[in-house]
Parts: sequence; C-alpha cells; structure tokens
Amino acid sequence: MKKYAGYMIDLDGTIYRGKEKIPAAKRFIENLQAKNIPFLFVTNNSTQAPEKVVANLAKNFDIHVTVNNVFTSALATADYIADLDSEKRTAYVIGELGLKQAILDRGFKFEETTPDYVVVGLDYDVTYHKFELATLAIKRGATFIGTNADTNLPNERGLVPGAGSVIALVECATQQKAQYVGKPETIIMEKALKRLGLAKDQVAMVGDNYMTDIQAGINFGIDTILVYTGVSTKEQVADKAIKPTVELDSLDQWKV
Repeated sequence: MKKYAGYMIDLDGTIYRGKEKIPAAKRFIENLQAKNIPFLFVTNNSTQAPEKVVANLAKNFDIHVTVNNVFTSALATADYIADLDSEKRTAYVIGELGLKQAILDRGFKFEETTPDYVVVGLDYDVTYHKFELATLAIKRGATFIGTNADTNLPNERGLVPGAGSVIALVECATQQKAQYVGKPETIIMEKALKRLGLAKDQVAMVGDNYMTDIQAGINFGIDTILVYTGVSTKEQVADKAIKPTVELDSLDQWKV
C-alpha cells in the first residue's frame, strides 16, 4: 500500500450514509489524526458553512475535526473567483448562507444589477425573481459560475433537485454554460491541494462515487481510492475505461 502524505475525502457515502454511521470511516479519520496526516473533507455541498459540517460530524457521527478539515464547493468557488481578477469584487449570488458567507469572507460585495460575477448554487428558497436578476446580469456581461453540477441530492424522501438543476435553469435562460467548480471539475481539487500544501503525487482522493469523487481525482491527475459504501457499485466501475487506483469494500482495509 502506498503511503500518502495527505488525503482529500468525500463525506456522504464515504464518511456516513445520510444519517447512518459508517464505523470504519470514524476509525479511518482517527488513524489519520493519530499519525498527524493532514486531510480535507472535499464536498460539493455549498449550502453549509464549515462550522455546520464540523458540528454535524461531532453530534451525529462522533467524528471530531476542525473547520480547517472542511473544504466545500462554496469555499472553492470563493477562492476561484477571488483569484481570477483582483479588480473584480462584486457578485450576485443564488445560494444558501454557506455560499454567501464564503464569498463575503473573500472581500466581495453583493450587487444585483451589474455584478462582475453571477454565482449560482443550491438555494432552498429560489424564486423567479432571483433567476430573473441572475439572467439579466449575465446578459449584461457578468461571468457565470456554478458551484457544482449535481442534478439531484438523495434525502429521506428520495432524489430531490440539486445545485446542477438550479444552475441549468439559468443556463437555459441565458444560453450560456456556467463555469463549474465542484467535483468532478479540477478547480475544487486545485484549491483543496493548495490548502493542504502538498504535491499531487503525495495525496489521494477518497470517495464512494466514481462519477464525482473518483473522476475528479482522475481529471486532476492524482491517485484515487474508491470505497464501496455509497453510490458506485463494482459492476458499474468494471465498465469504466479508467479504474480507481485502489478499490475497497471498507476503509478498514486501508492502512495509513
């Protein structure tokens, strides 16, 4: 087994399944902590601030980490637009508090009419008026950014619309494609690696979903560890031209 200096790790399906604990995942994280191996939870969820993610892990899964271990698509999006042009610092945002706070924290001001950027993520209270403002701003020349392309999210009721579905409406209205940030795009991986302060050959991406987690690692050129505790099945992965670096039934099988 290769020894990695750091890990990027998915959350839902890898560390927990909805509200269900995955005991091996808790042991995996505690092993990393015991050996002082840096890791980041890299999640496409843009709705929650890192503090909320940390609180959820502690309260519901007895996994104790800090905000420095959490990297959301909201943080990646804020980092990305902050690095694009130091002169451009206004944005119109469709999204929840996690996304809005991340963008404010990078020194942006909100502007509805002529923003530099229109950033769209999952918004549980999205309205026609918000779509209208986003569409008009993009038509006026704002750069169009999407947090992630996940069209659906699983919850206790089934598959509900995800950020990708919200973004798709704006794409349809503007006839423009968004620049996506989250997995499987490389932008979120690049920004996460920068936070870890490591080289590509020193890290691995750990996840349960071939189409997002593993594809992100493959696209970025880093090793990948697929654990069969969530979305993807062995049958699905068998058909893929590019396989994960490692395939596991349980994170207990991996020695850090």
